[in-house]
Amino acid sequence: MNKPPRPDRPVARHAAFTPRERALAAWRGVDVTSLESAGKNHSRPLSSLLPGVLTSLGLDRRQAEAEIIKVWNSLLDPRVTSHAQPTGMNKGTLFVTVDSSVWLDEIVRYRRREILDRLQHSFGKETVKRISFRVG
Repeated sequence: MNKPPRPDRPVARHAAFTPRERALAAWRGVDVTSLESAGKNHSRPLSSLLPGVLTSLGLDRRQAEAEIIKVWNSLLDPRVTSHAQPTGMNKGTLFVTVDSSVWLDEIVRYRRREILDRLQHSFGKETVKRISFRVG
């Protein structure tokens, strides 16, 4: 014979209460809905949680930043890449360090638009919104 659940002890099973157990609990004035929900399996598959975790960590953005740094030399003119290298990225702005003020002037005046267009074509306009060149 099954004993009805006691309100002072939690129920350690995953099945719902039988109609008899519900009737006895109602007669005793015990609310068993919390006990029923506590026994249910609330787990979710990892495949449904992982995209949200990766988005919150910003790994997709960081991966794009790393790709830009890797592809920089093959995407642009070798004369430019020998004097300018990306050093980081923050909120859509790519920071590029240039080795001299002469090359900084050359790149900012004549090559900025071309570099930005190539990067946006390869990685998307949301990834690279601006480029900031600095002598370093």
